[in-house]
Amino acid sequence: MKRPLYIFWLLLSLLLGLGAGLAYSWQISPRPLNGASPALLRADFKDQYRSAIAAAYAATGNLPRAQARLALLGDENPAETLSAQAQQSIARGNFTEADQLAALAFAIQSGANASLPPLPIETSETVSVEPSPLPEPAFVLTETPEPLEAPPVETLPPVLTSTPRPTRTPLPTQGAPFRLIGQETVCDPNLPEGLLQVIVVNASRRQLPGVKIVVTWETGRDEFFTGFKPELGNGYADFLMSPGVSYAVQIAAGSEIVSALVTPDCRTSSGETYPGGYKLTFQQP
Repeated sequence: MKRPLYIFWLLLSLLLGLGAGLAYSWQISPRPLNGASPALLRADFKDQYRSAIAAAYAATGNLPRAQARLALLGDENPAETLSAQAQQSIARGNFTEADQLAALAFAIQSGANASLPPLPIETSETVSVEPSPLPEPAFVLTETPEPLEAPPVETLPPVLTSTPRPTRTPLPTQGAPFRLIGQETVCDPNLPEGLLQVIVVNASRRQLPGVKIVVTWETGRDEFFTGFKPELGNGYADFLMSPGVSYAVQIAAGSEIVSALVTPDCRTSSGETYPGGYKLTFQQP
């Protein structure tokens, strides 16, 4: 008869102890939520963190600071992660955020500023300081009794014109422009018809993600980035051409324009014709 009562008090004690522990940890002395590493953030919060870093880099152009902030996230390859997030932003229609993310990814890969910082504010108001008044003629003329014919005010224009007016600081360049090092006609019936393949590499032949490519034709224009298909290469991007349309391709960061690209006619082993494609390779010297 005493055994059920003993179990009842044991369960009651456990529940009271659990409740007291929760009350102490949640209400009396909760653990402060500070000093946590950004690497412990949820995936969507990490994306917001990267977007904020890319926006700050676009405004300041401070690449070392952006790299230090990205290191806190613990990404294995920050440039590839930024490039993949840029493609996600394009899919959502947020092209401003995509440009900022892609620019930061390109800067990390190439080691040069890929986005231009804002123009500095002209400081003409702070430079044009009023000149100090000239001394009295009595202190200057010690050998001739006659006063100076030209008043002191007349010497002000040469003083003001001798100081050059400040100009805007020249914008930093984005490095040497890309150049076309390879153009191949691709005839492969296993590939989509009219497939335009673009590969972008640096001077070491390492593929660069996040590079914007611009394709134009008579009635339209399209922009896309490398790195969207990492299984084909970090510097790979492609575009589907329509038959009979002439296209022009250029790297947005600066390159020669490859024009008059029309889908070539290819033949199968049985003699049937089908639209082929091109493979363009750009390199940054």
